[in-house]
Formats: sequence, C-alpha cells, structure tokens
Amino acid sequence: MDRVDAPAEQMTPATDAAAAGHQLPQSIDILKIMQSIPHRYPFLLIDKMVEIHAGQSAIGIKNVTVNEPFFQGHFPSHPVMPGVLIVEAMAQTAATLVVMTLGEAFEGKLVYFMTIENAKFRRPVGPGDQLRIHVDKERSRANVWKFKGVARVDGVAMAEATFSAMIMG
Repeated sequence: MDRVDAPAEQMTPATDAAAAGHQLPQSIDILKIMQSIPHRYPFLLIDKMVEIHAGQSAIGIKNVTVNEPFFQGHFPSHPVMPGVLIVEAMAQTAATLVVMTLGEAFEGKLVYFMTIENAKFRRPVGPGDQLRIHVDKERSRANVWKFKGVARVDGVAMAEATFSAMIMG
C-alpha cells in the first residue's frame, strides 16, 4: 500500500497482524477512500476518515448537504437522510479501514454485507449535519469482519448498528 506522507505525530502504528510492516495515516482524504473501495457518486457516502487504528477502529466523516440526491424524494419538504444510508456509510467506513489494514492487494475489492443487527435510528439527520461515523471491530476471521457502528452529530448518537461483511479477495 502506498503510504500517505504525514508528520510522524500523525501516524499510528499498525496493531493488527495483517498490517504488520506498515503504518496507516491518522486521516485519509476522499481520493484514498476511492482508491480503497469501489463506491462512487451518488453512493459514496463518506468524505474523509480520521482517528484510524489499523485493524481496530476509525471515524468516517460525512458532510450532509441539501444537494444529496436522496433528499429529492426523501422527504422534499422536510429532508431526512435515510437510515439505511447511514448504515451504509458505517459499512463504507469499516470497509475502508479493512482495506487500509490489509494493504494494496485488497484495494477496490468488493465487500458484501452479511448481517445487520440491532439497528437503531435515534434522531433524524439532515442538511448541514456532519456525521462522525465511529466503527469498532468486534472480531474478524479470515475474510469476514464484524463491527459496531455509531453515527453521531455534535456528539449525539443519531444511529447505531452491528454488522458483518465479507471482503471478496
């Protein structure tokens, strides 16, 4: 994997055995996300990732704007981001973390949902909100990873779910 150059204080050592031998940047931009996962507009639902801990956790950032294509039909007079898209943003954050952990051989690989459990939607997300999508690995075995995700706006939990996915090698 090409390492993003960053000052040493922004780098975090890889803690997962699969990531041994390389370090991950503390944050990545949209270009690196697009290199990591195959999603594209209008279905690429994260803009940036921060606080990346290889094989363990990360925070994805989604800046929600009124120009999102889903607002045209989900509810035009009171725009609300669909909950399923918030869960998808959690999955994209987790998938990017997995690819960054496993390295360039996995860049652009497909990742398929296997389960979504205990999804809860606490408050609506709308234009002007910045979602901070916290994902924490619960476990991984071979190419199957399970995560707990919580999407927050200004520190308040808006949605949460536990999900597992399989990366196709």
